[in-house]
Amino acid sequence: MTCSTCVLTINKFLEKKGMQNIKVNLAGGDVSFDVNGQAPASLNDIEKGIEGLGYTVVKETAATGAVRSKPPLNKYLRHLLICLPFTFLLMLPMAGSWLPLHWLMNPWLQLVLCLPVYAIGMSVFGRSAIHSVRNRMPNMNLLIVTGATAAFLYSLLGTIFRLGPSYQFYETTAVIITLIFFGNYLEDVTIQSTQRSLNSLARSQKLMANMIAFDENHQELIFPVENTTLRTGDLVLIKSGEQVPADCKILWGHASVNESIVTGESLPIEKDAKDLLIGGSLLMDGTVKAQVVAAAKDSVLSNIINLVKRAQGEKPPVQQLADRISGVFVPTVLGIAVLVFVLNFIFLGHLTPSLMRSIAVLVIACPCAMGLATPAAIAVGLGRAAKNGVLFRNAKSLEFFRNTRQLVFDKTGTLTTGRFRISRWQLVKDVISEQEFKQLAFSLEKYSNHPVAKCVAAEWKSKDELKWTKVDEIKGFGIKAIASSGDEYWAGSYKIAGKYITEDDHNVYIVKNNVLLGWIDVTDELRPEAKTVVGHFHEKHIRTVLLSGDRLSHCQEIASELGIDDVIAEQTPEQKLDQVAYLNARRPTAMVGDGINDAPALAKAGIGISMSDASQVAVQTADVVLVGNGLKNLPLAMGLGKHTFITIQQNLFWAFFYNVLAIPLAALGFLTPAVAALAMALSDVVLLFNSIRLYVKKVV
Repeated sequence: MTCSTCVLTINKFLEKKGMQNIKVNLAGGDVSFDVNGQAPASLNDIEKGIEGLGYTVVKETAATGAVRSKPPLNKYLRHLLICLPFTFLLMLPMAGSWLPLHWLMNPWLQLVLCLPVYAIGMSVFGRSAIHSVRNRMPNMNLLIVTGATAAFLYSLLGTIFRLGPSYQFYETTAVIITLIFFGNYLEDVTIQSTQRSLNSLARSQKLMANMIAFDENHQELIFPVENTTLRTGDLVLIKSGEQVPADCKILWGHASVNESIVTGESLPIEKDAKDLLIGGSLLMDGTVKAQVVAAAKDSVLSNIINLVKRAQGEKPPVQQLADRISGVFVPTVLGIAVLVFVLNFIFLGHLTPSLMRSIAVLVIACPCAMGLATPAAIAVGLGRAAKNGVLFRNAKSLEFFRNTRQLVFDKTGTLTTGRFRISRWQLVKDVISEQEFKQLAFSLEKYSNHPVAKCVAAEWKSKDELKWTKVDEIKGFGIKAIASSGDEYWAGSYKIAGKYITEDDHNVYIVKNNVLLGWIDVTDELRPEAKTVVGHFHEKHIRTVLLSGDRLSHCQEIASELGIDDVIAEQTPEQKLDQVAYLNARRPTAMVGDGINDAPALAKAGIGISMSDASQVAVQTADVVLVGNGLKNLPLAMGLGKHTFITIQQNLFWAFFYNVLAIPLAALGFLTPAVAALAMALSDVVLLFNSIRLYVKKVV
C-alpha cells in the first residue's frame, strides 16, 4: 500500500464483503477484520479480491520481520537505478551549449531513451491506476500516470508529425517517473524506520533453541530446533548469553535476565526455580533448564506485537477529516488540472505552457502526505511505547491523553506492590484451635486471586486443606464456601462480619454459620516509584484520586503519604463504576487498576490503564497496559500519547498547507513538472522525518 486511498480501497472492498471491525495499517501493511458469520465470502475469495485490486497478500508466516526473507534490493530503488541512466541522457542537453550534445535532441533518439522509463512507470503506476479507476477509488498513481502520459503523447505526436523542438517533452515524462520512484524509495525506507521498534521485537521471535529430549535409556539429549516448533510442555536448556526461546518456567538453575525487550528496563532481574521467563529476553548470566508454558504464537512477545499492530490499524478521530478529503482528493485534482489547462490556454493562447502547468498540478498534488500524517506518527509512537513497556490497545487512547485532567488510582497492586505479609491475627471464638483456623483460612483464600487472599494462602499453606461442595467469590465481599456437612463459611471484608464485631479495621474476617471465628491483618508495601509518579502528575496540573474498596483509614494514610488529592474508599465494584462515571463526566479521567473488581471501572474511564501482572479481566478491559516496572512508565505513556497527537496535528497541518500552497504555484507556472515531481517526492519524507523525531523527543 502506498497512500491513504489504498487504505480506503481495501476498507471499502472488505465492507462490501460483509466484514466488520476492519483495521488497515498503512505503515505496517497489515489488514485485520472480523468475519461475519453471515458473510458469503470465504477468506480465499477475500484474498483473491484484494489481489484483484492490485495488491499482494503476504502469508501470515512471512509477514513478520523475523521470518520474511529480505529482498536483494528495494523494488523502488531497483526501478530508480534502471530509469536513472535514461533520464540522465534525456536531461543532458539541458546542461547548456558548452557541451556538444545536440545529437541527443533527436526526437526519435529521445523517444527510444524515454520508452523504457515510460514502460517501467506504467507497469508500476499504470497497473495501480487502472485498478483504482475500476474500483471507483482513484488514487495518487492516477495523477502520476495522467501527467506522465500527457507529456509522452504530446511529445510522440510532435515526433510523428515533425512539429519541432517545442513539442519535445520526453525528459518531462522520464523525470516525473524517475523522481516519483526516488520519492517512493525514500518513503518506503522512512516508513520502515518508523517500524523499527516493532521490527526489532519481531526479529526476537525467531531464534534457535536447545531442546531437551531423552533416548530409550532415559539419557538426556540436547539438539537445536527453531523456537517456532516448540510447544507447551517441551523442555529447553538456556545458557548464559542466549535469548529465551519461548515463555517458560525455570525447573532448575539460577540466572540474571535482561527483560528490556518487553519491559524497557535494562537492569538484570534475578530468576530462580519456578520463576517465569519471557520469550525474547536475554540470559545475562547463569544456565537454566526450563519448561515451555506457551507456544511462540501465544507468547507474551507475540501478543505484544499483535496488540501494537492492531492499534496501528486504528484511526483516531483526528484522522477522519483527512480520510474524507483523501477520498475526493484525486477527482478534485483532476478537475483542477483540466480547469488550469483551459484557463491558461484561454489567457496565454499557447498549448505547450498550458499543458505543462496542467501536468505540474497533477504531479505536485499529494494526498499521500495527508494519508501518512497519522499512521506514520502512530507507528513511531506505538513502537517507542512498546519498546519501553507501554502497550496501547487502540490509537484513540493516544488522542485522549491530550485532554486527561484527572487520574484515578486503585490501591492494592497499583499504588502498592501487591506483596503482603500477615502482620497479626486473632481468634474471636475458642471453638477451633489455632491450627484449624489457619487451615480453614488457607482452604478458603486459595480460591481467590485477590492479593490479600494470596498472601494468607501462601503463608498458611497446608497439605490438609478442607474440601468444599461449592465455592463462590462474591465481588466486594469475599469467598463463600459450603462444606459437605452443609456448614457455610466466609472469608472476606468487614461487610460479612459487621453484625458480629464493631472493629472494622481488619483485612480478613472468617465466619462460620453466621458466627465470627477470627480476623487476620496483613500489611502491604507502597511501590517505590508511586510518590514520584503522583508528584509528576501534580506538576502537570492533573488531579489525583485514590479509589479503593479498602477501609477509609488505610486509604487516607496512603493518600497522605503520596500526596494524593482525594480519597474515595470502601467501594464495591458497582460503586467504583458509578464513581468513575461521575468523575469522568466532570473532567476527562484516566484510571489505573489491576484487579477483577477494577474491570468495570477501567472500561468506564476515558482511558483504562492496567498493570501487566493484573488479573486477565483487567488487562483485557484496559486501553493501556503497563508491562513491568510498576507505575514507572505511566508518565511516559501519557507523554507519548500527548506528543504523538501533537505530531499528528503538525503532519496534517503541513500536508494541507503544502497542497494549498503548491497547487496554485503550479497552476500559475512557477513550478515546472520536473520541479513539481521532486517537490511531491520529498513532501512525504518531510512528514515522516517529523514523525521519526518521536523516537528521541523528550516526552516526560
